[in-house]
Amino acid sequence: MSQAQTSSRLDYPRFTKEMRLTHKILIPQMLPIHFALIEKVLLQEGYDVEVLTNDGPEVVQTGLKYVHNDTCYPALLVIGQMINALDSGKYDLDHTALMITQTGGGCRASNYIHLLRKALKKAGYGQVPVVSLNFSGLERDSGFQLSLPLIQKVLGAVFYGDMLMMLANQTRPYEDREGDADRLIHYWVSMLSDQFATGHGCSKREMARNFDAIAKTFSQLHVTRTPKVKVGIVGEIYIKYSPLGNNQLERFLAEEGCEVNVPGLLGFILYCVVNGPQTIDLYGGSKAVKGIYHLVFNYFEKREQMMVEAISRYPGLTPPALFSATMKCSDGIIGRGAKMGEGWLLTAEMMELEQHGVDNIICAQPFGCLPNHICGKGMMNKIRAVYPEANIVAIDYDPSATRVNQENRIKLMLSVARERLGGKTSIPPQGRPETVPVQDRYAAFAAAAAQA
Repeated sequence: MSQAQTSSRLDYPRFTKEMRLTHKILIPQMLPIHFALIEKVLLQEGYDVEVLTNDGPEVVQTGLKYVHNDTCYPALLVIGQMINALDSGKYDLDHTALMITQTGGGCRASNYIHLLRKALKKAGYGQVPVVSLNFSGLERDSGFQLSLPLIQKVLGAVFYGDMLMMLANQTRPYEDREGDADRLIHYWVSMLSDQFATGHGCSKREMARNFDAIAKTFSQLHVTRTPKVKVGIVGEIYIKYSPLGNNQLERFLAEEGCEVNVPGLLGFILYCVVNGPQTIDLYGGSKAVKGIYHLVFNYFEKREQMMVEAISRYPGLTPPALFSATMKCSDGIIGRGAKMGEGWLLTAEMMELEQHGVDNIICAQPFGCLPNHICGKGMMNKIRAVYPEANIVAIDYDPSATRVNQENRIKLMLSVARERLGGKTSIPPQGRPETVPVQDRYAAFAAAAAQA
């Protein structure tokens, strides 16, 4: 590449090391619990960060103004949320930066940053630098450095965020006192953030203690378990998790009296990890690099096993399947070479939900997202051939899709689910703890967690 081409390619403001002390970094929201922990971690590392909470129709309209309407809906929302925040007047535009993740895939995860920079210029914010958060060697000129302690804390936030999200979803629909599960989330976000601030909470021993303490506190919430429709949510990663992207889907299902099952972020991370050696097996590559992938996978797998074991110790709580088991769910249904976007993982997550009795599944996808249409919607007939009771609906999300139509399609799926639930009027009673105020039960574990 010539010097002129290189200069043109890098013709954008870069986030320098000096900007760490002068700039506020804005981060688009996706997973509220996980990002609350990650925000605390980055603040502790000396970065002035803020996870954005602006939402509503104005975000969509801002995205449409600066991104072509045929562009992937998640890209439109992420860019719309960021530019809408810059338009708000809350920030010093000469001392503000934006952060976006890149996984190096062939889909949105690699291209958003270029769409964002183009949109910033069009909006008159060409001076605002964009920070690339990636583990794949992209954007190496950034002054934002991923140190080993920072990586360990972010990965810890992924494990803890998954666990808190999962256990809250299992207990929230049945709680005797509304809001107990959410209060427990806030408690643990605070406790874990305090541990991160002192350099704790990330070793195997500390994570094992925290996993056990988190599971114990959720098992002691007062609940009354009555039959409820269980609904799994799968799909494109942003639309699956983001309340902005899926029009508050989890809240809607909760209002409909459902128990929500959402696979954790860890599954997507491990999917990216195992795709590395699979690519080498399929197309050739370095054995040394393949060995590194296996080491990384073992790191995650051991901690995942600890989390599963901790949850399994407490009656009334259901642990997630190990990722190695999730992988096998798609065998004979879809090949491992289908790894664009969410790829074979999307099919495997639907199969796993079916294996665990969650027959009602919403496949949330951006309209026109090819990987989702192939690996999600395109696999439904194959899944129904194995599980005839599978009650799956694909819901498209894009600027022209109305929330009313989306919710009406989901209600049709729920009507089938409720009919199948039929005459079930009770669930075998679970062990209930002694009557202790919930805030006192939190405090009972504070000392143990702090020592971890």
